[in-house]
Parts: sequence; C-alpha cells; structure tokens
Amino acid sequence: MVSADRPVAMFDSGFGGLTVARAVIDLLPNEHVVYFGDTARYPYGPRSHDEVRGFAREITQWLVEQHDPKMIVVACNTASAVALDELRAMVDVPVIGVLEPGLRSLLEVTITGRVGMIGTVGTVASGAYQELSSDLAPGISLTCAACPGFVEFVERGETRSDQVHVLAERLLAPVRDAKVDSLLLGCTHYPFLARTIGDVMGRDVVLVSSADETAFEVQRAIESMGAGRVGGDPAVRRFVSSGDVETFARLGRQLLGPELDAVEAHQW
Repeated sequence: MVSADRPVAMFDSGFGGLTVARAVIDLLPNEHVVYFGDTARYPYGPRSHDEVRGFAREITQWLVEQHDPKMIVVACNTASAVALDELRAMVDVPVIGVLEPGLRSLLEVTITGRVGMIGTVGTVASGAYQELSSDLAPGISLTCAACPGFVEFVERGETRSDQVHVLAERLLAPVRDAKVDSLLLGCTHYPFLARTIGDVMGRDVVLVSSADETAFEVQRAIESMGAGRVGGDPAVRRFVSSGDVETFARLGRQLLGPELDAVEAHQW
C-alpha cells in the first residue's frame, strides 16, 4: 500500500503547470502537493527533444529523492510529448501527462469533427498529438499550430497586452482558416491567455484546457492505489523554483491564488 500522506508532485518549465496545480488543489483539497517550476531553464518549447528529456529526467529524479511522491504529474505538454514513456520506466510511481486528458476533453466537445491544437514548437514538432489523435479518433480532422512567444508573455505576466493580441492574430491563423469548432490549449501556459485567444478565435470556438481532465486522472490514479488522503492536518502545498523565487512568488500568486504563499529555491 502507498502511504496516503505522500504528496502529489508535479513539474513544468515555469508557471504554466500552475493551471494543473489549481485544478488538483480544487478537486483534491486534502492532498499534499509539491510543484517544481524550472524557470531557470524555460521555455522548453524551442529546445531539442533530447535536452527536454534530460531536464525531465533530472527533475523527476530530484522529486523522487527529495519528496517521495505517490505520483508525478508532468504538467508540461512539451515534456509530456517527448519524455513520458521514459519517465514511467525510470520510477516506480504513476507518472501522468497532460496530452491524453486534454485530447479526450477536446474530442468530447467537438460537433463538426474539425478540431485544433496550439502548442509550443517542440510539442507540435514531436507529432505526439497527431499520433494520439489518430489512435483515439481516426475520423477527426486535427489542425496543429505552433505559437512561439506565448509562453514568454505569460512568464512576464503580460497576458492582456496589445502585443500578445497582435501575435495571437498571426499565430492562430492556421486554426482559424481550418474552421475548427474547438481548440485545445496544448500548453499549460496558454489558459492564462484564454481571453486573448478567445477574442481572436471568436465566440463559436470552444477553448479546451487539459488541467481539469488531468486532475480527474490524478484522482482516478489515487483511488486505484487506495492512497487518498482524507483527514488529519491541513494539506501542505510546497512550491519550488529553479529561477528567481521572488518573481515566481509574485506572478505565481496572481496566477494560482493565495495557496502560493512561499517559494523555495533550487539551484542545479
């Protein structure tokens, strides 16, 4: 049996995974959570797949050694796309990614069968979503578009600026031209740009985030292990950053909420 008091650990290249952390905290308020934001090395999207795999292995090993989690959530689409199988092979706890939960949600809401996915250059180039879509729903028409620059705007806290709107108009053109009826925000940073993306795509397009469905996946995994935390002391939420902790605390509190009251520093 896995101890219920072991935390749920998750990581991302920066702030994006806080959307998943928010969903997990809301759905499973009794669970301890450890979140690692690798802000010293973000963004992952433009990096080579080998480099991202190396980062993901390094973070996963650190989480296991330092925090003994009962599961690890790869709250980063790029790392999920290129490293998930490798991480599952290297640790003896469940490792959950964000790709399949997000795609399942997208398939549930589409009416026309024309769907879109936007993500980092690394995620789109990996072909992971395209392959997964063919496996889960071969009749679906999926249009993917890379959105370089979106992550950097979120990491600077610029989610409603004129500059990000202009960028969105240009980068979202392929999915608009494809006349999709639903759009998966295939990067955990992108929900913070949902208003801008929604303005550009129009009110008839449903925006889908993987965060909520990933939280349900976490819940199912915990239940299958019989490792749910149901009482005792209040849940502990720890946040760790490899970059500037003051910046992480300030922006993270705006993005996540009051649970992010302190940030621990980690240096590679």
